Amino acid sequence: MERSAQLTVPAAERDIAYDPPRAAGPLHLRAARVLEANWTGASTVPSRGLYPHQWSWDSAFIAIGLRHISPLRAQTELETLFDAQWGDGRIPHIVFNPSVPLDAYFPSPDFWRSPAAGRATGAPRTVQTSGIVQPPVHALAAWLVHLADPVLSRARGFLARVHPHLAAWHRYLLHRRDLGGGGIVSVVHPWEQGMDNSPCWDAPLSRITPAPARSFRRADLDHGAPEDRPTDLDYGRYVRLAADYRDGGYADGAGDFAVEDPAFNALLIASEHALARIARELGATGTARHTRAERLTAALIERLWNPAAGMFLCRDLRGAGPAGELIPERGVSGLVPLLLPTLPRDITATLVGTAHGPHFGLGDTTRLVPSYDLLGEAFDPHRYWRGPAWFNTGWLLERGLRTHGERQRADALRRAVLELADASDFAEYVDPYTGAPCGTTGFSWTAALTLDLLHEEPARDGYGAPDGAVGDRGAEEFEEFEELERTEEPEKFDAFEEFKEFKEFKKYKESKGGNRG
Repeated sequence: MERSAQLTVPAAERDIAYDPPRAAGPLHLRAARVLEANWTGASTVPSRGLYPHQWSWDSAFIAIGLRHISPLRAQTELETLFDAQWGDGRIPHIVFNPSVPLDAYFPSPDFWRSPAAGRATGAPRTVQTSGIVQPPVHALAAWLVHLADPVLSRARGFLARVHPHLAAWHRYLLHRRDLGGGGIVSVVHPWEQGMDNSPCWDAPLSRITPAPARSFRRADLDHGAPEDRPTDLDYGRYVRLAADYRDGGYADGAGDFAVEDPAFNALLIASEHALARIARELGATGTARHTRAERLTAALIERLWNPAAGMFLCRDLRGAGPAGELIPERGVSGLVPLLLPTLPRDITATLVGTAHGPHFGLGDTTRLVPSYDLLGEAFDPHRYWRGPAWFNTGWLLERGLRTHGERQRADALRRAVLELADASDFAEYVDPYTGAPCGTTGFSWTAALTLDLLHEEPARDGYGAPDGAVGDRGAEEFEEFEELERTEEPEKFDAFEEFKEFKEFKKYKESKGGNRG
């Protein structure tokens, strides 16, 4: 369906496009209705009012839930996003729907000017997007979507088609965003990290001269109370950073904001592991991807682990000292690496203790993990990412606890997520103490992750890859590698490891006399 027609069918007139399982309860059905109401025909908006376009990491989380009710829609969700990928590999954080009025959301397409300002970095000409990115959850989402219906996935060549997009996305991050030279990725705007109003950004943002208040109009205040949203001063700094990045042609490394964030990098590592499993499904061993994930994990610990804080911290690369400086604020981002399956046992135990200790109070004073330190001076239980609890971070930590054998704690967190999603009408975020809803309701990733947690644990496991076959299109994602080999440019492969993965695939293919059907 063309984007201009995506919103032509009123949500209330649509039927739910799947047959619910016989055992589906009312929460399952209500969550499915939220996703149906927010479906546009090719993707899902986070919410109809406040967020009327497609958001990058939202779509990844949404696909994880959609896979349980419509694997085809889950695949389409990711494919629509990847269609807007830039030539340099970046996946933009917003894909704009042209049928939505410009004043419905700010910054709007006429602010980002992606086709013109992003020309040098390969912005698409026919789709309007933002120029920044969001956390790389996408390979993990693609693998989980595949597991939901491998027969459909193989029949459609889903993994074979998304693999080149995912590989290019990871190459962009690893090549263009290692701004500190320490082997991990940096964000160049708070919106890229996803937790955009976190107190962790206060120090690096304080150096930014805000854009004049008269130069922009905040559409978010039409849908939320000002006391729950970022301040005008902070918003002015967000706008200034984005405008400077745009005016620099979206080139990386020159801006005044560059931060290494633990959650962003942990999600990249988790997605590297998932991409290894995707490669295995397509016929390679995936060894190079797993090796890279281990190298990134070691770099993450070296750069951002702080034993005194009992968690990972952000590193401000523009701070004092040649390597920048750690930011001494405890945000939920620093707990997200618990997701990683090969994290050292002592660090895992410390993270579990910090999450359940006085700074976050999980299972004691709070029902869901707050987005910021309960004891921090900037803590606010209602203001956007400065204290409220979010359902996606709850889902990530539940997965991390379960991965590391903390079954009872994972079960308790799972129950809390489901109960509060139900009671809050699938709120965007909630008061961590009371569970009172904040932001908008009918929020898509809250509904999607509710669906995921309603299913049994094996359905949510993404760490064991089944054996799979290479379909007729299984070799297409290696066309780029073959071209580089023909032109004798193997140095363009990331640390030569993707080239080794390509060689493994070719050796396998030759041993079978071609692709397996």
